[in-house]
Amino acid sequence: MSYTYLDAKNLLTSHGKFHINLGLERISAVLSLLDNPQDKLKYFHVAGTNGKGSVCAIISTVLVEAGIKTGLYTSPHLFKYNERIKINGSDISDSDFASLVFEICELADKNDIHLTEFEILTAVMFKYFADNNVEVVVLETGLGGRFDATNVIKENLCAVITHIDLDHTDRLGNTKDKIAEEKAGIIKPNCPVVACEGFEAIRDTADEKNSLLMMIAPFEDTENLSLKGIYQQENLSLALAAIRLVYPRMHPNVIQEALKKVNHPARFQLIEGKNILIDGAHNPNGIISLKESLDFYYPNMRKRYVFGCLRNKDYEKMVSMLFEKNDEIYFYHFNNPNSCTFEELQAVCAYDAKPFESLKKLEYRNDTLTIVCGSFYMINEIVESDCFH
Repeated sequence: MSYTYLDAKNLLTSHGKFHINLGLERISAVLSLLDNPQDKLKYFHVAGTNGKGSVCAIISTVLVEAGIKTGLYTSPHLFKYNERIKINGSDISDSDFASLVFEICELADKNDIHLTEFEILTAVMFKYFADNNVEVVVLETGLGGRFDATNVIKENLCAVITHIDLDHTDRLGNTKDKIAEEKAGIIKPNCPVVACEGFEAIRDTADEKNSLLMMIAPFEDTENLSLKGIYQQENLSLALAAIRLVYPRMHPNVIQEALKKVNHPARFQLIEGKNILIDGAHNPNGIISLKESLDFYYPNMRKRYVFGCLRNKDYEKMVSMLFEKNDEIYFYHFNNPNSCTFEELQAVCAYDAKPFESLKKLEYRNDTLTIVCGSFYMINEIVESDCFH
């Protein structure tokens, strides 16, 4: 029987799968039944609170430019699940995606293994990359590190730990040190790790695993990098340090050409000709970075915000950091059971806001920048997919 993308999507979002349940037992069990495809691949493994996706996009683009067959696994997606699984920049096809989702779900059900949505996708990714003889996989963790489904791998070419801050505190711990300990779980014995912050947990784990720890300062020149945002200097520095560690003979021209081609939608991304900027900032640290970049790149423009947020985020802090007195503010209650209502957001905001309806109903003005931010999960309801191509 042939399945469609819609069949696979419905299965992934069905009751009982669309939730988080950290741990490696279930993913390990189903991968064992698939002959452990994850053991046939090589990895750059990336964890952190903010910046993971950008680091992964940079590393994978450089590897592809260098002629290395590269798999990229990221989350979340903006429009389709296929976006999460790419080979040399191309999404997995609908047919391959649907076929593998059902193959893995049927295998799991037959063996009484209760996989979550993310575990199914991770198993699909490992099998797809192994079946297609991918040379190197750039692997982004979903949540945390130590008990994240991607952490079933036994070794990596290099682990990368990006900026760490408070997020998912209900699952990862309520201090940066505790969260750093979870992220440090991706460090593997005798495999190098690149980081930008010297948390004790990262240093201790690297020592215990006899792993080279390289601490990176944000010094790389971002002039050629297609991704904008002042925070990208740190992400670029981490990505290039990891690449040079693994591929010390990588030609600088290859790297510079690749940087012009990096594509990572909805990260401080300006929609040309519309004065609309899309940013996936969804926690307080992300909001700080967004605000700093807005002040740097657009100091003289009026700001109009379309903001929506999940209830499990520190939305009160985000709202207090983001808005200023003369800003035009719209709150959006998007289609997610955990989305904040307009009333919840207005209650924590010092300034009056309006309910958001549609970008088309907002008047275009040359001196006004419209910023859509607060959650990746609402972007596909607001912005049409062709704006990102």
